[in-house]
Amino acid sequence: MSCLMKGFKCRSPVMCKVAGSLFKVHTLKNTLGINEQQFKISRASSQLSSEKANSYNYIIVGAGSAGCVLANRLTEDPQSTVLLLEAGPKDTLLGSVRLMWKIHMPAALTYNLCDQKYNWYYHTTAQRHMDNRVLYWPRGRVWGGSSSLNAMVYIRGHAEDYNRWGREGALGWDYEHCLPYFKKAQTHELGPDQYRGGNGPLHVSRGKTNHPLHQAFLEAAQQAGYPFTDDMNGYQQEGFGWMDMTIHQGQRWSTASAYLRPAISRPNFSVAEKTLVTKILFQGTKCIGVEYVKNGQRKKVFANKEVILSGGAINSPQLLMLSGIGNADDLKKLGIPVVCHLPGVGQNLQDHLEVYVQQKCTKPITLYSAQKPLSMLKIGLEWLWKFTGEGATAHLESGGFIRSEPGVPHPDIQFHFLPSQVIDHGRVPSTMEAYQVHVGPMRSTSVGWLRLKSSDPNDHPIIEPNYLSTERDIWEFRQCVKLTREIFAQKAFEKFRGPEIQPGNHVQSDKEIDAFIRQKADSAYHPSCTCKMGQPSESTAVVDPQTKVIGVENLRVVDASIMPSIVTGNLNAPTIMIAEKAADIIKGLPSLQEKSVPVYKPKTLETQR
Repeated sequence: MSCLMKGFKCRSPVMCKVAGSLFKVHTLKNTLGINEQQFKISRASSQLSSEKANSYNYIIVGAGSAGCVLANRLTEDPQSTVLLLEAGPKDTLLGSVRLMWKIHMPAALTYNLCDQKYNWYYHTTAQRHMDNRVLYWPRGRVWGGSSSLNAMVYIRGHAEDYNRWGREGALGWDYEHCLPYFKKAQTHELGPDQYRGGNGPLHVSRGKTNHPLHQAFLEAAQQAGYPFTDDMNGYQQEGFGWMDMTIHQGQRWSTASAYLRPAISRPNFSVAEKTLVTKILFQGTKCIGVEYVKNGQRKKVFANKEVILSGGAINSPQLLMLSGIGNADDLKKLGIPVVCHLPGVGQNLQDHLEVYVQQKCTKPITLYSAQKPLSMLKIGLEWLWKFTGEGATAHLESGGFIRSEPGVPHPDIQFHFLPSQVIDHGRVPSTMEAYQVHVGPMRSTSVGWLRLKSSDPNDHPIIEPNYLSTERDIWEFRQCVKLTREIFAQKAFEKFRGPEIQPGNHVQSDKEIDAFIRQKADSAYHPSCTCKMGQPSESTAVVDPQTKVIGVENLRVVDASIMPSIVTGNLNAPTIMIAEKAADIIKGLPSLQEKSVPVYKPKTLETQR
């Protein structure tokens, strides 16, 4: 341009000014164009480098029973970077478990069941088959998730639960492929054997109180004709015995203690608390990261391999739906853009319902006196000092599994015995010397669902468990009450037995028992199955047997929501197993397997016991 200008002679001063001005404008325009292009390239490049800096191989949503396991196992590879996001706070204060005694003292478990600080505090819809009662569902919102709130009962379920999963489309999740992961997770204080682990992060122990009422309960069960089992997580679930508990050296042994804290110093691991994930980010159907809110600020973070949802049976389907994965018609009604029509999300909701059968105790040996202020202070100080005493157990030290009737192939009723009285989830203090059994059916036929209330991530979803909606479930609960009364009536309880508190001697007919169940049954806090694992061809399946969300890329769900059907027992141990097994799948390792491990079968199904 300058060469051209040199050869240009101005015949007129006006023309020269015009030409000069045109040249300046043209030059400026070109320069600006180049700068604008450079700015765009520079901005894109800085955005890419910023995304790279704000990027991890794996993002895990939820530091609960599954999320902590995954975080630990995936960061064992120093080349894998992992970000763990938790909506709730840490489970320690100034790094101390003693200062967070409400979580870590086993006997203090009811405090957090009533405290919204560590708890999502969910409620169901009014249950039409339960006198329109709204039921309370506590779920953990803290490091460790519900393993920081639960009663610390370690129950795996029955071998046939996992064989059933295989038949329901979860190929590779039968008992011989699951047992090795239960063992891998566990260090049992009684040592390893064919069923127990001896070298895992999760410490499991037995009760130490040897309370006379626990002894009476186990004797009474045998007097009623049921077997004693020395390990309900081993060869024989059926029968009554001492329960395994996730308690180690007098402290709650949550997944935060077992898996998260040992991994926290790894340089390839980052963890954030009080961070609410509000949306999964997609490019088309490829998952690329998540959006979250922390300290009131909305931010994004990216995953170059996978995002893994471990929020549990309520939060995981909720986040999928908020992000456009679910029933397309439901999402459109809420104005949520559909990423993938997956109608099974939030469906197939299953839970265990239970009832307390309570008996007055004639001797002052229950936990009633321990709940008085001076006793509580003494118990608390001993625990704070030495992690010993009555504060070092959850007191649910004995229990059992039985079959409800002849023809049932393996147990379908569970008992937890407690030498105390619980009223309204422990939110109301005990009123007398009493003992009780928590009893309920294990494989109820009533199935529910959950749906979004709105597109706001802060709104709890609508939870519809649909309890007691089948005649079979009502009959099973009647059996629960009748069979418990039979055990409590045995000779072993003679020296302790006072009047029945609940249901009460006035409740005798089937109609009266049914009314009692409707009024008093409550959740055992085992929601599951809302992101069901199955074959991609199955219309209700949400994840495949590799835990990948069907229809999208780079997204998994690993928690209790992927169970195809609920298991026979508490859900914490199976959830930890699921995460251990999923970690190997994610790492590309072949599944562990133990063939032909013997499992007890009743000699005959012609009798109930």
